[in-house]
Amino acid sequence: MNIHKIIASWFGIGYIKGGGTIAAAVTCIIIYFLQGHTLLEHVWVLPLAAIIITLIGILTGNEVEADWGKDSYRVVIDEVAGQMIALLFIPLSTVNIIIGLVLFRFFDILKPLGIRKMENLPAGTGVMMDDVLAGIYANMVLQIVVLIMART
Repeated sequence: MNIHKIIASWFGIGYIKGGGTIAAAVTCIIIYFLQGHTLLEHVWVLPLAAIIITLIGILTGNEVEADWGKDSYRVVIDEVAGQMIALLFIPLSTVNIIIGLVLFRFFDILKPLGIRKMENLPAGTGVMMDDVLAGIYANMVLQIVVLIMART
């Protein structure tokens, strides 16, 4: 197995049934356990990590497409990036992380509001951008939920 397949499958998660959901959940767990780390105290760390993973995902998506086909179920690095985006700039409580996971998977699976159109972009870009947009929509809704919960 080459390095692109390892990264695109997020170290093998993509080979598991339900790999997209598992990759998103693992991302949430990692973020949860890193939240007390001084590294995440810097507001730029999570957005920078999401950008880097998105760029790596585009590259690996381009590389594995010849073997796996367009937007293979094995490619789950897109869920990692999308889930990270869904959790940007919110208080990382257990409740918020779970709501973020549910919202991201909702938008990622149903693909409303132009998300499906992003899949038409070429190769790795199309693989990643639908999840990036799903993450943005999930984040927007989560920001509203956090504001509402803060007022009650």
